[in-house]
Amino acid sequence: MKQSLRRLQLGSGVVLLIYLFLHLVNHALGIWSLDLAGRGLTLALRLWHSMPGTMLLYGSASLHFGLALHTIYGRRYWALPPTEWIRLWAGLSLPLLLIRHAVGTRLAASLYGFEPNYERIVISLITSGTQGLQLALLAPGWIHGCLGLWFRLRHYEMVRRAKPALFALLFLLPLLSAAGFVRMKRAIVGLHAILPAPDTKLVVHQLALDAWRHNLVVLYLSLFISAFVAGQVRNWFERRRIRKPWLNA
Repeated sequence: MKQSLRRLQLGSGVVLLIYLFLHLVNHALGIWSLDLAGRGLTLALRLWHSMPGTMLLYGSASLHFGLALHTIYGRRYWALPPTEWIRLWAGLSLPLLLIRHAVGTRLAASLYGFEPNYERIVISLITSGTQGLQLALLAPGWIHGCLGLWFRLRHYEMVRRAKPALFALLFLLPLLSAAGFVRMKRAIVGLHAILPAPDTKLVVHQLALDAWRHNLVVLYLSLFISAFVAGQVRNWFERRRIRKPWLNA
């Protein structure tokens, strides 16, 4: 049973890592041109907005999150090495950053017909003052996924030999992605003497989108805290049950 859960966690994690990899590469294309990044975004939307892509991506995300809650509930001890704490922080912080982005793009597209492209997304981020959030958005998930994959595969000789190249990719790709986003922002600002208003669909439905963000964050935090507290209560009862025979002796 435990081995099956680990395989499901690995499989769903690989799907999410591929999504993050393509997203980071797509941002990095902005270093060369806004048009090239736009064509990459069109291909990504065709992949992930298709029925198979949507089922694979959101199915993997739901499964991975569910297994993460199961792991948090089942953990007996929290004395972890630093790399595990980094992986845990990166994995748990990603949804908080991703919810805002997903609501403003995918949910807005599905519910209100918003058609995302880099110019509209960047203008929306600039006018809302959240462009810094976009730069920090994908790095935690990328770090979490890369470290998780490394922990699973590091016993293979080929993987150990490739360690310097893999760690270079771990750090360089988010930096290239951030550089691409900054370059696209400058290009878009340079195209307009006065920056246009955000897409009217986003403006009209802003309150509804904000409510979605708030509710999803509350739901996420509630599930995480509930899993942690339930696990601690279970651990307390187990320790008490173990100590009881000694006290009665």
